[in-house]
Formats: sequence, structure tokens, C-alpha cells
Amino acid sequence: MIITRRAFTAALSLTGLAAVAGFSPLRLIGDAFAQDAPSPADVAKPGSLPDMALGKPDASVTIIEYASMTCSHCANFNETVFPKLKSEYIDTNKIKYVFREFPLDIKAAAGSMLARCIAKDDAGKYFAVNDMLFKQQTDWVLKNTTETLKRIGKQAGMSGEAVEACLKDQALLDKIAADQKFANEVLKVNSTPTFFINGEMVKGETSFEEFDKRIKALLKS
Repeated sequence: MIITRRAFTAALSLTGLAAVAGFSPLRLIGDAFAQDAPSPADVAKPGSLPDMALGKPDASVTIIEYASMTCSHCANFNETVFPKLKSEYIDTNKIKYVFREFPLDIKAAAGSMLARCIAKDDAGKYFAVNDMLFKQQTDWVLKNTTETLKRIGKQAGMSGEAVEACLKDQALLDKIAADQKFANEVLKVNSTPTFFINGEMVKGETSFEEFDKRIKALLKS
């Protein structure tokens, strides 16, 4: 999947990030099931952007989530499953949890860019902004995207001009696109949410019970 600057700029200038039914600047460029599974080393490989992680840095169990900010399944996971994982395993330093961007459309890319601009290198703030974006997903995805993103940015201390500058940051967009391309081509990610638990892929919205079972088995091994 590829994000192009031309498509992103067109969306900003022509629609102000307004919803366009069926429009997506991204395209699948590989069959995620046509090749061998990615190696744990490939999964752990740092991307163009630094990983945003919570929990114990050297934990024996690492969960990596690939998500799109416009994905309703990702938003539901964030609301119903992630808080349990956080209280049970992340806050208790039993696992390391990494969130990586995999935008499925222009608006998702804009949301990810805003989260990166607000948080900078602060992982806690980054997860907090993502939580806000997921909880307000209906507002900024289906209604006035630009104004809602500016409001979210303002709540985090950014001016409207700073939000606009963030969304026009070519270098940031290129890095998100490069990491997305690597995830698709090398790691075989082609939908969201997709998780890697110590390098093993788990596709789709997954229950806390399933995570709990897998984590406990890994912690005992």
C-alpha cells in the first residue's frame, strides 16, 4: 500500500479532508499470503519513524499493533481490549506494547501525522492522542475532518496553523508511507488491526482472552 503526496495534497486542497465515498489513495501491492511468514528480526526492525512503545523496554513478550486511525475495528479494540491489556500487562511491566501506523486512507494518514506532531518523542502522549482520535473517530472521519483535527490539536496545545503545517509535512508523510510499504511488502500486513506477538502474526480484532492466553504461555516459556 502506498500513500502519495499528490493524492494527499489533492485531498487537502480540494476537499479540506472532507469525506469522499469510496476514495482511497492506497492500493494493495502484494498478496500477504503468497510468501513465507516474516522473520521475527524483520518484525522487530526499526522503521523510518521511531517506535512508540509502552511497558518494559526489555520485556520477554512484545506485542506490535498495526492500525489505521479510520479503522472501526481498531477503534473498538482500543476501547474494549487495549485498556485491559494495559492494566494487566503493560502497566505491570510484563510486556512491551508497540503501536505502528498503517493508514488505509488519506484521513488515517492525517490522523497519524497529527499524533506524531503532537507527541514528538513522548510515547505516553502519543498513545493518549491516538486514544482521543479513536474515541472521536466518527466526528473527524465522517464530519468536518479539518476542523475536528484542529480542535484536537488545540486541546494538545497546537494552534490551527501548526496543525495545518503538520499535515503538509512532506518528510513525515514520506516516513509513514515508507514504513507502511515495508509492513505490506515484507511483513505481509494488508489489513487492520494486525498484531505481532513475539513475531507471530495475529490478524483482525482479537479478544482480551486470546491475548491473555498467548501472553501467559509466552511468559511461562
